[in-house]
Amino acid sequence: MTKQPIQSTTIQNTETQVPKTPQMNDRDYLNDLLLTEKYLGTSYVHALQEASHQALYQDIKTVFDATCDHQRDLFNLMFNKGWYKVESQDPQKIQQTQQQFSQYAQQQFPQ
Repeated sequence: MTKQPIQSTTIQNTETQVPKTPQMNDRDYLNDLLLTEKYLGTSYVHALQEASHQALYQDIKTVFDATCDHQRDLFNLMFNKGWYKVESQDPQKIQQTQQQFSQYAQQQFPQ
């Protein structure tokens, strides 16, 4: 018997309605902020990798951590308002992928 793949389903809250006008609405502003936080996070990662001075590294890391927290808060707000959706995945496939990465890590980084 062949196992049928589980269809991924969209996980989304009921969408909070916003005016559909040429002007930016709350959803547009939050989406813009979320994208900006993601961009900043990526930029801080590059700065952390290049920082040669320990105090500078710590300052950048502090700002990076706050940026990650802000990004997560914006994601949660947008998800709760139904403006951000995610796709569910088959738990078996998730476990398989996790095992593959664990095996790879054990091979690449033996203890």
